[in-house]
Amino acid sequence: MKHLAEYRDADTARRLAAEIGRLATRPWAIMEVCGGQTHSIIRNGIDQILPPEIEMIHGPGCPVCVTPLETIDKALAIARRPETILCSFGDMLRVPGSREDLFAVKAAGGDVRVVYSPLDAVTLARSRPDREVVFLAIGFETTAPANAMAVQLAAREGLANFSMLVSHVLVPPAIRAIMMSPGNRVNAFLAAGHVCSVMGTWQYPPLAEEFGVPIVVTGFEPLDLLEGIRRTVAQLERGRHELENAYPRVVSERGNEAAQAVIAEVFAPVDRAWRGIGVIPASGWRLADAYAGFDAERRFDLTGITAEESPLCQSGEVLKGAIKPSQCPAFGKECTPRTPLGATMVSSEGACAAYYNAGRT
Repeated sequence: MKHLAEYRDADTARRLAAEIGRLATRPWAIMEVCGGQTHSIIRNGIDQILPPEIEMIHGPGCPVCVTPLETIDKALAIARRPETILCSFGDMLRVPGSREDLFAVKAAGGDVRVVYSPLDAVTLARSRPDREVVFLAIGFETTAPANAMAVQLAAREGLANFSMLVSHVLVPPAIRAIMMSPGNRVNAFLAAGHVCSVMGTWQYPPLAEEFGVPIVVTGFEPLDLLEGIRRTVAQLERGRHELENAYPRVVSERGNEAAQAVIAEVFAPVDRAWRGIGVIPASGWRLADAYAGFDAERRFDLTGITAEESPLCQSGEVLKGAIKPSQCPAFGKECTPRTPLGATMVSSEGACAAYYNAGRT
């Protein structure tokens, strides 16, 4: 706790909240992009100590939540095949597809496994040459370097039985889509520190200038978030719209250039569908042509798969920041962590899960 307690001090948090209250003279809506930030805000009651002028809007920054329903259904189809072992992170096993989730396929005899790194899936492919090992690769820019390295390793070792079902999404195009959406009311953004630790901050100043919104990079501890909000409100009140880095202990302007080089080699930009939101141009990555042999979508016949969302689920409106989770009529009733209708209720970064776990109704 030595290096965490200093970012969780209650007295400092109250002082920052009071300073935000002194700065705010009119209503402002600030979107935290990352689901990890949402959970920290709700778990620590940060939104409850802010002045009434400040509204926190929860953004689409939960990679599990925005993975397209069609991708989940494709993963389910792969997992049902007798020759495959499908691997992913734990949250993905509970995300509902059109009719079931990966746990249901596992219960029916499918070989579905939780791994803690894509390199675990490569190791499995190496040890089981008789099986097709598929890694369901999701996430924002943060998880892309490890996924890219796994593909590089499989290529070097000639592991013909390894492939990836890729559904990577990118933050800057999502910010653009939010700002251009009808009815948008976001005045400023808290950018995700872990994404910027990989990609740097250089992509954000043009967005701040184009749309006239402050963008402040923050971490995930309570004081990180409050300092980010304080800087955001100070900009809004002064009529400024700039990129500020409030997380310099982790984030630099250029980011991790070695990681970016690996991503650029293995992945290529693609238009990506976001669950509940729709297609955002150039908002994702697919495997580059040089690594197309490791693309699970090309390797398996996944045509004819149709996705069908629950008519009761309003997670798309939650992901766009149009409503709070508790405003969905199904929240806590038809939709609970045991009986989820959407990914936002099961993901460790989902806004609905954050509200449910905190007893926000």
